[in-house]
Amino acid sequence: MKKKVLSALLCAAMVVSMTACGLKAPEAADTTTSQNTDAAADATADATDSAAATEAGDSTGTEPVGPAVTLVYAEVNPLEGTIVGQTATAFKEKVEELSGGSITIDIQANGVLGAESDVLDTMLGGGGTIDMARISAFALTSYGGEKSSLLSVPFTFVSRDHFWNFATSDLAQEFLLEPHENGTGIRGLFYGEEGFRHFFTVNPIEGMDDLAGMKIRVSNDPIMTGMVEGLGANPTVVAMGELYSALQTGVVDAAEQPIANYQANAFPEVAPNIILDGHTLGAIQVVITDEAWDSLTPEQQDVLTEAGEYASQYNRQISQETEDKILEELKADGVNVIEVDDITPWQDACKDVIEEATKNNKELYQQIVDMQ
Repeated sequence: MKKKVLSALLCAAMVVSMTACGLKAPEAADTTTSQNTDAAADATADATDSAAATEAGDSTGTEPVGPAVTLVYAEVNPLEGTIVGQTATAFKEKVEELSGGSITIDIQANGVLGAESDVLDTMLGGGGTIDMARISAFALTSYGGEKSSLLSVPFTFVSRDHFWNFATSDLAQEFLLEPHENGTGIRGLFYGEEGFRHFFTVNPIEGMDDLAGMKIRVSNDPIMTGMVEGLGANPTVVAMGELYSALQTGVVDAAEQPIANYQANAFPEVAPNIILDGHTLGAIQVVITDEAWDSLTPEQQDVLTEAGEYASQYNRQISQETEDKILEELKADGVNVIEVDDITPWQDACKDVIEEATKNNKELYQQIVDMQ
């Protein structure tokens, strides 16, 4: 009897061992084989379905929202190392997650689609080659964004919190929709910021007076031009993509950018002096053409709105930390960083351009100022 029991146990152990090694036990000896085969088939089918969903863009498990669409997003700065680049990436990832992969954001960075004015011209020209863009608020001045120009008036925002008080207000939504309501053909989705803007120079400087007589790069913007003239300097229009060589060859002596953009575009290599005057906070908008917006389903439009709110908050969270980190890196790399103890002379030098830029919207501008 003991021998029979031992024999039975040895047979069972061999079956288990064979199964564990991936071998198939004889069908007559294993009544669960058909059940295991069915389960394996189900698992294979599930894996196939999952792979198909991944290929279709639904890697999150969220059902696709509407038909597949790709939106081309223009950015003049690099994605790596800039606040605006990180914001663009966060927006892209959230859109693709919330849409279940039905919306793809194709970010074209480093100015490959042109300067901000070139991008806006292309967007307004139609044809759908550029659907979205991250632009500076002041860039909308000539494109139906008269209200948005108030955001680039020198020394409007006294702090980041002041700007975000505006950006999260009902007034901000009014500003975002202004170009659309004027029939320009674009609309703003959300606000962000890229840090306070500062002047940087090829030759060493000690203070504001040293800027007088310099050729300072500006975009084609009347407020920036007026500010540079108020400082006694000579505004010189240069495209962002040409600025490095313009500084290197002496076409311009100085320029201005937020700290993160200054580093990411390698400007310290040719202009290693930066004075922290913080003349404006770099208010930004992400805009979309009405043509692209209208091509989306209502559910897809909701995805862009929700992702925009997320990206705006993300931008707010990273901006100060990113800027502080980069400033320490610049100092460690030997950049001549000049602190400004008294901003009053700078404000006085900009009085004329401030008055000119706000004369048609005094009450509206005062509302922004009072949000501090």
